[in-house]
Amino acid sequence: MIVLDGCSGAGGAARGYADAGHTVYGIDIRPELEHDYLKSGASGFLEADILEALAAPWIAKADFIHVSPPCQFYSAMAACRPGLAQRYPNLIGPVRELLNATGKPWVIENVEAAAPWMKDPVRLCAQMFRPGVLLYRHRLFETGGGFRLAAPPRPPEGSCGRRGECGWPHPVPASRAGHWVPGTAISVAGHVGNVALARQVMEIGWTTRDELGEAIPPYYTEWIGRQLS
Repeated sequence: MIVLDGCSGAGGAARGYADAGHTVYGIDIRPELEHDYLKSGASGFLEADILEALAAPWIAKADFIHVSPPCQFYSAMAACRPGLAQRYPNLIGPVRELLNATGKPWVIENVEAAAPWMKDPVRLCAQMFRPGVLLYRHRLFETGGGFRLAAPPRPPEGSCGRRGECGWPHPVPASRAGHWVPGTAISVAGHVGNVALARQVMEIGWTTRDELGEAIPPYYTEWIGRQLS
């Protein structure tokens, strides 16, 4: 299938869809991302505003559309500083409206703090796909256009440990963003504390520190991509 990867960043989502066997084209307003994005295995990159792209006639050529609207408006970090969130766009609602108008199956991805703006999202955690990895990276996925995600993987019977909201054991504490401590799960956000470890656990070896902070692990979208037909 032809997958359009909106607000594509440096290609974490694209790598997963490509690994699932799809042809992926990225759309992002930042042209400087193209070089790293194409390292993901995507087939092309278009510099464009996502709202304009979703309303363009050529969107009909896509079979499936993934959009990861900028998360800053919804993030807990922005909420800690009065007025900061309002400096960023709130795009989930406008993106959803345009996606529905395309008539194509779609998914919107964002951070957990975006839950009030999302409709019945599915929460994914790195432990579902790489049990024991030093990463949790909870992300929400809302679907539409006739596409629905299967129930996410469940932890093995008898697994123990403190469970996160995802239902999976979180075997070690998570570090604060930008301050990774050995023996903890890394928070890949902001000024990433250990870039080499973040690249390893996210399985995104081609990205810069800043690109990592906005990415999702490819194994999330590979799981989604294998449900497309």
